[in-house]
Formats: sequence, structure tokens, C-alpha cells
Amino acid sequence: MEKYTSVHDVPDVTALLNEALQCKKTPWEWENLGKHKTLGLLFFNPSLRTRMSTQKAASHLGLQIISMNIDKDGWKIETEEGVIMDGDKAEHIKEAAGVISQYCDILGVRSFPGLINKQMDYQDEVLQNFIKYASVPVLSLESAIRHPLQSLADLMTIEEHKQTDRPKVVLTWAPHPKPLPQAVGNSFAEWMNQADVDLVITCPEGYELDSQFTGNATITHNQNEALEGADFVYAKNWSSTASYGQVINTDRSWTISKEKMALTNQGKFMHCLPVRRNMVVTDDVLDSPASLVLEQANNRTYSAQAVLKRLIK
Repeated sequence: MEKYTSVHDVPDVTALLNEALQCKKTPWEWENLGKHKTLGLLFFNPSLRTRMSTQKAASHLGLQIISMNIDKDGWKIETEEGVIMDGDKAEHIKEAAGVISQYCDILGVRSFPGLINKQMDYQDEVLQNFIKYASVPVLSLESAIRHPLQSLADLMTIEEHKQTDRPKVVLTWAPHPKPLPQAVGNSFAEWMNQADVDLVITCPEGYELDSQFTGNATITHNQNEALEGADFVYAKNWSSTASYGQVINTDRSWTISKEKMALTNQGKFMHCLPVRRNMVVTDDVLDSPASLVLEQANNRTYSAQAVLKRLIK
């Protein structure tokens, strides 16, 4: 792979999934693969799991790591073409990407949407400009519209815990007090459309994800109906798509509870974390044996390792 920004960069999803599962079994098998090579990680936004799991994955491959919080450690970066730089942005992405490419062999970038203008956000400007101006492979650590490392870890988790060849997987919107990106939901839907699952997406009206991501998924506004017979329940909040970037619904009846999980086929609960307890999901679900959230987080290391292996090669 020359870059990793979405499922569309992966020629064979099953092969990459199996590679990630093998990395989990024998993580140090390729510890010299990245010898004398450097992974650069640029964070425009906060990170816990993505930062730590990617660094751990890199160490399994013998990569050196340079990690930087752009908003705190570096100059503000201008991304527009032909602009007069007389504001607070001191460095253009053309030079930034070019310089970093001389220091690093692979570049990871994490950025979030502004949640004001959908058209601008969905152009994924920061990530796409780094791809355009960097001369090394670029890895998305989450962008304005996708989170492909999380999605591969989610696919791993489902593969490890499924009890049927074609499980029913439900992606459900959940309430949240603040507007959040649609990236995790978008990306999860894309990856599930490439997997052998029955995908159902449920959300209130006004929160429908873009059809370019949902593909062949069944879409419903009836959460209870969606949850019936589910093998996996993936809860995630995202801000409104109809009133872009806004919170137009905080209906607590969408919170995943023990009663909601009773509608499923002894379903497993999933969430990418961080999660707001008793808002997105109740304690008795999150702390139950049905919860896979820590396993998902653990799989982030091996999803990143499988991707980095391919980018090194």
C-alpha cells in the first residue's frame, strides 16, 4: 500500500484482517522490518488509544518514532493555496509536508472536522494535502470523515468473537452532550460493507450518515427493531447530518441499557472509546461480560501493526 486512509486503499480486506490477527499472535516476529526507519506522528487533535497503540505497533516493527502535537509543539499550518499568509499561520503545508518527508519514512496524521461546513469537512483537506505534498506513505490516524485504524480493529474484534458465519451487526447512534464527528460511524459502515455481516444502522431522523459510506446497510429510525437478534451492537454518537455539526437530539431512550441488550441475540457491546458512561451506555452493560470495548482497544495495536508492515514494504 502507498497510503492508508480508508478501506478503499486495501486490495484485499480479508488478507489484511488475517495479517492483523497474525500480528496479535506473534507481534515481535517482524521486529527488524522497520530497522533504521522512522515513523512520524502528527496530532492536530487529542489522542489516547491511537497515539499509544500506533507507537506500540511501531516498536514491534523496530521503527523509530517522532510524535508531535501540532497545536502545541509546532507552528500553525496553512492549508489553502495562493493565500497571503498575514494571519496566525506561520507555515504552509507544502513546506511542512516536504520537510517532514525528509525526516520520516512514514507519516501518520490525525485531524478532526470543523463541524461547521460539511462540504469543506468532507474534502478532508488536512489529510489530503499531506498526501499531496508528502513524498512518503501517509497513514490516517483519523481524519475529518474516517477512522480506518479503528475500523480494522473493530473488524478484528468481530472476527474473534462471532458465533455465526454471518453475524448481524448493528451500528446505533447514542446521545451525547457535545457535537462529535461522523468519522467513526462512516468508517465502520464502509468496512462492514466489505465484510460478511448483515449491517443495520439505526439513528434518529436528521442523523442519517452519508450514503457513500452506508452502502448496502439497512437504515432504520426504530432502534428497538434494529436491535432484535443482533450479535454485535456498536454504539456511537455523531452530530447531525441534516443540521450539520449540531446536536438536535439528546433523547436518553437511545442510551444502550441492559434492557436494550436483552433484545439482542446475547449480543456483544462495542464502542471505540472514550465513552460517556450512562449517557451513551449504562454501567451495567459496559462493565458486563458482553462488553468488548477493552478488546477493541487492545486490537488497535495489531491493526496498526499490520498496516505499518505494508507501508514499510
